[in-house]
Formats: sequence, C-alpha cells, structure tokens
Amino acid sequence: MGVFQQILQQMINGLSLGSIYALLALGYTMVYGIVKLINFAHGDILMIGAFIGYFVLIKLGVTPGTLIVAFLISMPFCALLGVLMEKICYKPLRNAPRINALITAIGVSFFLENGARVLPVIGPNPRVFPTLPPVTHHLFGVGVSRVQIIIFAVAIGLMLVLNYIINYTKIGKAMRAVSFDKGASYLMGINVDRVISFTFALGSALAAAAGILFASAYPQVEPYMGIMPGLKAFIAAVLGGIGSIPGAMLGGFILGVAETLAKGFLSSQMADAIAFGLLIIILVVKPAGILGIPINEKV
Repeated sequence: MGVFQQILQQMINGLSLGSIYALLALGYTMVYGIVKLINFAHGDILMIGAFIGYFVLIKLGVTPGTLIVAFLISMPFCALLGVLMEKICYKPLRNAPRINALITAIGVSFFLENGARVLPVIGPNPRVFPTLPPVTHHLFGVGVSRVQIIIFAVAIGLMLVLNYIINYTKIGKAMRAVSFDKGASYLMGINVDRVISFTFALGSALAAAAGILFASAYPQVEPYMGIMPGLKAFIAAVLGGIGSIPGAMLGGFILGVAETLAKGFLSSQMADAIAFGLLIIILVVKPAGILGIPINEKV
C-alpha cells in the first residue's frame, strides 16, 4: 500500500471514529447552549447505551434487524435516563453557581460508573460486544468495513434528523430561543423546563447511539468505557465551538482524523496526547472554537 493509500485509509478510519465523537459532542454542546452546563456524565450515557445494546444483541442474536432493535430500545431508555438526571440532579441547581452544577456532573459520572460496576447484571469485568461478521469492501486499494459503513450511515442519518428538529420543528425553535435568551423565552410563553428536558433527552439518545456504534467498532463493553470517549467528545465540542451544533460535528471529524493519523504515522501512544494538545492550542489561539462566537462575560 502506497503512502497516499495509507493516508486515505487513515482518513476513512478517522472519519468513522469522528462520527462517533460528533454524535457524543452534540449532547455536550446542546446542553451547554441551553443551560450553560458541561455535563461530564454524558460519556457514561454512552456506556449505558452500549450495555443495553449488548443485552439486546445477546438475547436476539446479531443481524442487521436486531441491530436496529438495539438502537430502538437503547436510545429511548437513555433519553429517559437523561431527563431523570436533569430533573433530579441539575434542575435544583439551575440558579446556583455554575461550579455547583459542574461538581454535581462529575459526581453523577462517578455514580453511574461505579453503580454499573456493582450491578450483578453488568459487573466490573469487560465483555465482548456481539458484532456482525466482518466484511470489507475495497475501493482504489482502500478498505471500508461493514461496521464503518454502518457508523457513517447511522451518524449522518441522526445528524440530519437533529438538523431537521432544530431548524424546522416547534420544539427546535423553542430550543434556539431558550439558548439565545432564557428570560425572554419565559415571557414569550415557552415552557423552558420542557425545552431543557427535551434537550437532555435528545443528547442522551444520541449518546446511546454513539455507544452502540463505539462498541461495534471496538467490541468490548465495561463500566468505565465512556470516560475517554466522553473526554474526547468534550474536546471536539470545544474545538468546534461549545454551543455550536455544526461546530460539534466539525470538531468530532477533525479530532477523529487527527487521532487516527497520529496512530497510523506517529505512535498509538501519542494519539491521546495529540487530542489534548489540540484542546490546549484551540483554547490559547481561539478560545471560542472554530465556529464559536466570542461572548464577553462579567465576573
């Protein structure tokens, strides 16, 4: 394989990984855009979504049809979990200093991870995630696996659905209004609590889908599997511009490509360092992110 084909292969691998980061980053950026909260428990929703997919596929077997069933069960369950998380943990702190909500988010993350670890049905030991038999299609000497095609199809499909919801539905217009000015939205008769709950539900459903896709690409599930993807997705959201939905998508793809190129041509041990290095660079050079809008904030 020539150098150009190697680069192209790593680009395809990076776009596949970046699609997962983008789905997860969308949850971060939507919640931040609405309530100015970095929900560090978001990566653990990915873990729960992956485990629900695992149990469905173990029970029904692995076929394209049962994979769809896994998505249809995991996404609503995690959407409900996201709403409960917001109602129980974050809503009482909505008017408190932001640091209180941030610490709570970290606490919720630990609770989900260690709660899953002690649950008898999950436990601390890694499990092999059931996947479809491997099939690779070759084009111009570059291989694209069936799992990567599924990841692209699901991620792009969900992003198009999200774009439709945000731009062309009543609840989407309400989300944009609350993001722009929460107080004015109250005065205009928008049910802000319902909008916030819907935002958590939508972000958590996308995280569940990302969990099944991530477990399909790297077929292993365990209680702490959401930590690193969650951090990478947060980097992607900041890279693209926290609060910007197109920015979250762009940041996810950029981070995925950068990570796989680093693994392919430098060292797999350098991939995480490069990801966090990108975060430092973007915060120094353009703190608002690539598509973010600078906002002056009084202390």
